[in-house]
Amino acid sequence: MILFFKTPQESIIAVGSQKRISEDFVSRLNWLFGGAELLQLEVMKGWFIGPRKEMLTPWSTNAVEIT
Repeated sequence: MILFFKTPQESIIAVGSQKRISEDFVSRLNWLFGGAELLQLEVMKGWFIGPRKEMLTPWSTNAVEIT
């Protein structure tokens, strides 16, 4: 399952999970992503610009540790 969050700066953040995420956890992700809004989409159309999903970055490592 992939959840999409839209930040106030119009960026999209994709969060992968193997099980359904609770509303409490969604509100924590909202805070972590600086007020990003959960989008009710199953598929995001458009272009992806960023590092490959296999590439770990210091930000992604810290985000995983926080969550």
